[in-house]
Amino acid sequence: MSKPAPVLSLHQALRKSFQSLENNQKVWTTVLAECSPLMVSLGNLAEQLRALSNVQISITPLRDFPDLEKRLRFKLSQAMDTVLGKLNEKMCSLQSVRDSISNQVSAVFQLYEQNADSLDLLTVTERSATTPSVSDMLEWLQDAERHYRQQFLRRKTLLQTLRPDDLSLLESAPKRWKSLESPSTEDHITDILCKVSFFIECQ
Repeated sequence: MSKPAPVLSLHQALRKSFQSLENNQKVWTTVLAECSPLMVSLGNLAEQLRALSNVQISITPLRDFPDLEKRLRFKLSQAMDTVLGKLNEKMCSLQSVRDSISNQVSAVFQLYEQNADSLDLLTVTERSATTPSVSDMLEWLQDAERHYRQQFLRRKTLLQTLRPDDLSLLESAPKRWKSLESPSTEDHITDILCKVSFFIECQ
């Protein structure tokens, strides 16, 4: 039995959204993997700056180099600025992923609302061996959109709290960044993509 036109167009939009989610999940994972060593570098640079502050160069054999501390501090600060700049670039990539997913999900829900009058409860809850129900798929997309929106916001907030003069915050930044990971939710999204894999292929 052929499906009504509103269902077909909704299925088409859902396929597009899940394909976009799959592609964006890969980008997100790659960018986060690139952020980890940068966060570690940031923590290390903060530790080096603290060590430099705790050492009195004037009472060491290095006292013959009067500008040494100033030069070292400058080099470490420059390196820190470079790392923070790279992290901000990565955040722009994460923002692009978040926006892409949000736009796709928004478009699907807009289409659903436009056709809501011609979609009865049986139609939106009907599922088969290869096709999950429309209601399930809409819920899964909402879950994914919420996850990436919250993840982006938390990571952005963490980076905004970092200041070059606050060494304690910089030293703890790698651990706090890692604590934001949500493997269970990422696994849930991977599971969702498995559930819709046949649906995506059945054009």
